[in-house]
Amino acid sequence: MNTRHKTLEQCVVESLETYFRDLGGSEPDRIHAMVMQAVEKPLLATVMRHADGNQSLAARWLDINRNTLRKKLAEHKLL
Repeated sequence: MNTRHKTLEQCVVESLETYFRDLGGSEPDRIHAMVMQAVEKPLLATVMRHADGNQSLAARWLDINRNTLRKKLAEHKLL
């Protein structure tokens, strides 16, 4: 059985294309902030789950400082 999986990049492109189509010609606003907000929280939650809540391990996987991770977890109310 040959199952084709979309890459994360393809999913983002498709979502953005849908967003622009749904705007119906209206000008978009704050796209970067919108995408970062939509992606960062589930990214952090998923990585923390796979790291069994170990912030040092999750920070290493994310290639960010543990203090930065703690700040982001707090911002997203994931602590």
